[in-house]
Amino acid sequence: MVRPAHFAFNPQTAPSNAFQAAALAGPAAGSVQDLALREFDALAACLEHAGVHVIVAPDTAAPVKPDAIFPNNWVSFHRDGTVALYPMLALNRRWERREEVVRQVARDGGYHTSRTVDLSHRENEGKFLEGTGSLVLDRTHRVAYAGLSPRTDLDVLGEFAQVLDYDLVTFDAVDGNGQPVYHTNVLMAVGTGFAVLCTEAVCQPDHRSAVLEHLRSTGHEVLEISLSQMQQFAGNMLELAPPSGKVIALSGTAWRSLEAAQRRLLERHGSVVAADIPVIERLGGGSVRCMLAEVHLPKLDPRH
Repeated sequence: MVRPAHFAFNPQTAPSNAFQAAALAGPAAGSVQDLALREFDALAACLEHAGVHVIVAPDTAAPVKPDAIFPNNWVSFHRDGTVALYPMLALNRRWERREEVVRQVARDGGYHTSRTVDLSHRENEGKFLEGTGSLVLDRTHRVAYAGLSPRTDLDVLGEFAQVLDYDLVTFDAVDGNGQPVYHTNVLMAVGTGFAVLCTEAVCQPDHRSAVLEHLRSTGHEVLEISLSQMQQFAGNMLELAPPSGKVIALSGTAWRSLEAAQRRLLERHGSVVAADIPVIERLGGGSVRCMLAEVHLPKLDPRH
């Protein structure tokens, strides 16, 4: 997690992110930055209490990076020691890619990195792939799900799939107003034994069937959510695997949007951690999953 130095509404990302709002809904007791830090710290504490080892990297004051709180868009960490870096659409988000954050993750977590796959050169072509926002990864079965959008380019997806050895399942997805869903991870999530999908958002019936078939063929119990629930970030969740047992992290907004049967389905697959982050969700247009860059790197050999 990256603790922000200047969290704020980002006008550079708003044109492609319909989840963002330029202002808070009501009067705020404190500055946007202070409110965001309170929400950030509370989420980190909730995860730690649930047994998750949270590495918190500090954002830098300059240059100003209003979306630094969402590190999963610029970096992903893989079991073979690969660190992948991604091309970002917004100019001011490209400053978030910081080598010192990668070094801190390896140092504080005792992890080994073996190579860096840097896809950021695709920015020069105007082609983007924003990490595990654009990609929802089934790491066990090596399937990458991706909804195409201005931030998720098919050519870059192909390069990712080839270099990291993933099969691709791609589709078009739109919200209730017909606008492309900016990131795949707001309409779906994949855990070990469950998956979440806003089937209504997937435009073409054959694509919808293909996604559901892939998920079920890999043994996932599928929780289907509505467009309204997607808008409340019910698809934006992440399964974590601390030694204490599986944890499913999502926001309070997302959790409250679910019906009782949907909640029970999730609870069959892990302990639910639901944290309230309304300021981050409203101004940032992202939720809990976007704030977490999960680490799958191998541990260092203590004999060396």
